[in-house]
Amino acid sequence: MRGPDEKQDWMFSYISAEKRVPKDHPLRAVRTMVDVILKDLSPLFEGLYAKTGRPSIAPEKLLRALLLQVLYSVRSERLLMEQLDYNLLFRWFVGLSMDDPIWDATVFSKNRDRLLEGDIARAFFEQVLCHARAQRLLSDEHFTVDGTLIEAWAGQKSFKKKGSSAGDSPDDPGNPTVDFKGEKRSNETHQSTTDPEARLYKKAKGHESKLCYLGHVMMENRNGLAVNARVTKATGTAERQAAVDMLGELPGTKRITVGGDKAYDTREFVKQTRGMNVTPHVAQSTKNRTSAIDDRTTRHAGYPISQRKRKRVEEIFGWMKTVGMLRKTRHRGVDRVGWMFTFGVAVYNLVRIRNMMEVPA
Repeated sequence: MRGPDEKQDWMFSYISAEKRVPKDHPLRAVRTMVDVILKDLSPLFEGLYAKTGRPSIAPEKLLRALLLQVLYSVRSERLLMEQLDYNLLFRWFVGLSMDDPIWDATVFSKNRDRLLEGDIARAFFEQVLCHARAQRLLSDEHFTVDGTLIEAWAGQKSFKKKGSSAGDSPDDPGNPTVDFKGEKRSNETHQSTTDPEARLYKKAKGHESKLCYLGHVMMENRNGLAVNARVTKATGTAERQAAVDMLGELPGTKRITVGGDKAYDTREFVKQTRGMNVTPHVAQSTKNRTSAIDDRTTRHAGYPISQRKRKRVEEIFGWMKTVGMLRKTRHRGVDRVGWMFTFGVAVYNLVRIRNMMEVPA
């Protein structure tokens, strides 16, 4: 018997969002971990808000919504609010009931800025690491460091001589015609009017120069989890300097190893790491020069193992640039880009932990 095609809008629903989400949905395990982490961060949230006044968006709901934005590659806050309005899965994860009103996108963005001032991304990242450490998922002996380019939210036309007037083209002020032919441009003489902290940089010889930042990650080699992350201005020495800084933040005094690509094969970096009780297992660069890594390091069985393991750091960058939407950042300034980068790496760790804890059927 054919059923009727009735279009009746029901006024009430007696099934909660909790019952509509499948028991084996991947977000259930993620939310369980996130709820524990946010509970531990509650004292830190207290210090960011006044005791009186109009209540703002709960920071717990704000962070859950930002986490969804990274997980589902939602390209803007406005689209995220639209998804929250009709997506029952999103409402359930954030903690909104079926009838709760959705926030305005501008209000949401301004409340997110409050978390930026409190460096909540770093605190959230550290709590995720504590959760992984409690599950015995982290190595404390073998690490890998690497960096990647993050294209800035600024166009090449915004890269102008310092002190020059902006928008003096008569044809289109919003998209002026600019002729760079014969003009030598460098970070010493030029600066972006859109994002002054972005720097003109290229990955290698023969590649095009772009306005960008450098994102840095330190990974432990056992399970491929990121144990530190940061963003710096794009310079030729930023990767090695960031690696030294991240190594200096590791707890403990026992000898460890650190893997890396050929960019880290310099005498200064090798000398610095050995002085920190760190054995540099970096790839040898022997093209037109002598490598700073000799047989004292390469003869050990651990060196080729580190060289194999270090390539897993590209999985982090690949996930961040595809799922995490950080191939081209939507924010400006080192602090704001660094906040989103650190938070994105923390979300990657959550997904990785969830996958490792999943029990096969």
